[in-house]
This record gives sequence, structure tokens and C-alpha cells, in this order.
Amino acid sequence: MDDEERALFRQAMPGVRRLRQEPRPAAPRPRHPPRARFTRMEHAQVLHESIAGTPSPLDPVVESGDALLFRRECISEPVFRKLRTAQFRVDGEIDLHGLTAAGVEPALRGFLSEALQTQARVVRVVHGKGRRSGHRGPILKLVASRYLQRVGAVLAFASAREVDGGSGAILVLLADRRAARPARRG
Repeated sequence: MDDEERALFRQAMPGVRRLRQEPRPAAPRPRHPPRARFTRMEHAQVLHESIAGTPSPLDPVVESGDALLFRRECISEPVFRKLRTAQFRVDGEIDLHGLTAAGVEPALRGFLSEALQTQARVVRVVHGKGRRSGHRGPILKLVASRYLQRVGAVLAFASAREVDGGSGAILVLLADRRAARPARRG
């Protein structure tokens, strides 16, 4: 900027003073993520139950290796075999990867509610194999299977075939809402 430009600038800015520069505040310290108290309690409960070996008051789940199998008494063996061998069309799917143990139940609740409203008969729940869970094992799988046992509309479930996700996914047979409706008289 030459002298003439400075003079013009000062003329255009009468009474204006340069602001004092105050020292900038220090950058805020990075916050540590909060530790979920309930997740720790869930892990402790899972550990306690695995050590105690107490039977669940829910319908039996057969855990053979990594496979999950569950069925209510009202489901015949041939229907259950068709579910295990994936002979039903899958009407919907939810992927639980990335969720915490506490987030599994709300996600499943919303998904199953929508599946029942759309009259889905079989859905797939992808929970993963828990390979990155370390010594804790497949936490999402455990939480999902326990929740599904408590849902009355879930008639049966079985681990998927290897090509459909294997022990990292569950095929779930849902109650047919149409069968529960009274027939219309007309």
C-alpha cells in the first residue's frame, strides 16, 4: 500500500482505533468418551451367568458351537427344519454391526414392529460373529438371542446357513398376524 492509499484509508475511517488483541484461550482438552455403566453391568451379568450355568426361565435355546436354535412348542419339527435350511423367503433384514449391547434391543424392537406391520414371515438379524469382541465373545449375538426369546411374536429362530451369514446371522420366524385376526362376517 502506498502513501496515497493510506491517506485515503485514514480519511474513510475517522475515529476508528485498532483493537487490542487479547490472548486466545487455550484449546479445550479432548474429552474422554463416557463409560457406559450399564454395558459393564451387562458384561458382568453375562460372565456370572456363564460361570453359574443357570438355566434360563425362557424357552430352551440350544447353543451347539456357534449355532443358535430356538423354537416354541407350537412350531412343528418340519417347519423348524425348513427355517434351519433356509427354505423360507426372507422378507426383511437388520444389521446390528456397530451397535452397543444397549442399542440392540431398541433396534430389534423397532425392526420387528415394522416387520409385523408389513406381515413379514421370516426376517434375518445380522449380529456378526463377535471376532473383534476378544475374550468377551459375541455379545451382540447373545443380547439379540435373549431378546428374541422374550418376544411373543417370535416363534422360532436358527443360525443362518454359511452362505447367508452362518453363525453371524439368525433367521427368525414371526407369527402370522393374519391368523390371529378374527374372520370377517359379511
